[in-house]
Amino acid sequence: MQTLLERLSGGVLVSDGAMGSLLQSQGLPAGASPESWCLSRPDVVRGVAEAYFSAGSDIVLTNSFGGSPLKLARHGLAERTAEVNRAAAILAREAAGSGRLVAGSVGPTGRILRDEGGDATPEELYEAFREQVAGLADGGVDAICVETMSSLAEALEAVRAAREHTGLPVMCTFSFAPSRRGFRTMMGLSPEVAARETAAAGANVIGTNCGNGIDNMIEIVRQMRAAVPELPILAQANAGIPELIDGVTVYAETPEYMSSRVCELVEAGATIVGGCCGTTPKHIAAIADAIRGS
Repeated sequence: MQTLLERLSGGVLVSDGAMGSLLQSQGLPAGASPESWCLSRPDVVRGVAEAYFSAGSDIVLTNSFGGSPLKLARHGLAERTAEVNRAAAILAREAAGSGRLVAGSVGPTGRILRDEGGDATPEELYEAFREQVAGLADGGVDAICVETMSSLAEALEAVRAAREHTGLPVMCTFSFAPSRRGFRTMMGLSPEVAARETAAAGANVIGTNCGNGIDNMIEIVRQMRAAVPELPILAQANAGIPELIDGVTVYAETPEYMSSRVCELVEAGATIVGGCCGTTPKHIAAIADAIRGS
């Protein structure tokens, strides 16, 4: 099978959409660990991956966003980090079959580095990421996707751990929000700096996910593309900004609306397109149709 980077040389790829909301629709309690279902409800986790592949995804992320030992410790699962991540990878791999790709999802640890006002050391974060990516690689992922980062320092520790302990292609995405200074992460990082620094650290794919609907994503991708013209860019927009209506979180952007803006996102520089919070297999099917029909 072609590698991720080989596939990217042939055109735009489609990734998946939201994971947590689909698990919640299947009964995952609020506040519970989604990753724990890789062990206790593997059929449901595999089913989400199957739904996205059926919708047209070329690449699906594993159910391991909070799979670092620092995150899993909150649910009494730190000692099972390798097992949880390996299971997450195997379930997505089983759903993928042949010819489709699986990326190991690695989200923030929830800890803040001392230099940024917290109490964590770079060594602690590196070791946590090392343990997680080793489990994902053991389960058979095709790439590591460090995602939804706001701290450049934390992101670089994750990229370094993935490069040094897996030998797999590494993707790295950040979550930005509009501000008076332009788009910035919670730590004040701009799209341009995020792109340049992660590229310099050896990330094979850079990008952005979460925090914005597809309209803002177009401009964020444009800025990242200008900063790093040579690298592939992953963009996974929310289905709009969430609104609380009658106690229910609602995302307003329909599959039809998101797909209507996909060509602009690709023109801005995106080479992998998917969705984040609020998106469903229907959104991904519409995005896939827009990309493959363009």
